[in-house]
Amino acid sequence: MMKSANRWALTVVTWLIVIVVLVLPPVLVVSEALRDGLPTALQTLADPDALSAIELTIEMTVLSVLINTVFGVLAAWVLSKYSFPFKKLLVALIEIPISVSPVVAGLIWLLLFGTQGWWGAALEQYNIHIAFAAPGILLATLFVTFPYVARTVLPLMEQQGRDAEDAAMLLGASFWQILWKVTLPDVRWALLSGVLLTTARAMGEFGAVSVVSGHIPGMTETMPLHIETLYNGYQSVAAFTMAALLALMAMATVGFKAMFEQRARRLDRGN
Repeated sequence: MMKSANRWALTVVTWLIVIVVLVLPPVLVVSEALRDGLPTALQTLADPDALSAIELTIEMTVLSVLINTVFGVLAAWVLSKYSFPFKKLLVALIEIPISVSPVVAGLIWLLLFGTQGWWGAALEQYNIHIAFAAPGILLATLFVTFPYVARTVLPLMEQQGRDAEDAAMLLGASFWQILWKVTLPDVRWALLSGVLLTTARAMGEFGAVSVVSGHIPGMTETMPLHIETLYNGYQSVAAFTMAALLALMAMATVGFKAMFEQRARRLDRGN
């Protein structure tokens, strides 16, 4: 009886925490966005600055996911298949973005590429702008999202070993053939999970992008930055509408991740 009561108590507490912390905030955001009706909410998204923020967010997310997927897979492949000096140090370096504040990352890029930075003035002589422009936003997003693909596929690649890859190499397969046809098929679900995590993280990044972007409306504002601008300008309906859109995009990404992970577990049980 006591165990049953404890179980029910823990279940109720867990649901209360989930509802208050995870469910209630998105519901309140959507309800606030629809306070003046759906047409009004949709009209705020048609604003040129809002459209620019949405477009920039999608562009930076797509580029970050593509780049970090390629380099994350290659990094995980090297770390899992070979032993070399300072290997543990490299793993620790890959995990730095998880532990370091994104604001610090933004300040680093600003120190390097800002107008008063180490290389900013020299680059501006050739009309190359990194800070307060799209390249700086991309660098900041790449930094904060780099670990997700590498750390997601690394454990599975370590479990694979090298026997199948060595056999393929003896049969004359090239590096890319081995990677595409031997290594990646076994880690495809983990890779997809890492890609979706990277996508969600890239869409919602605020701290690093806020520092390095300059917060220029219509030019360097992503969706999270535009939300702050709207809210500080007392445009609450527009701010919550953009926040609701961003939340829906993030939740869709997480939903796809959960769906694919469930499918992967079913396939594993079937095998």
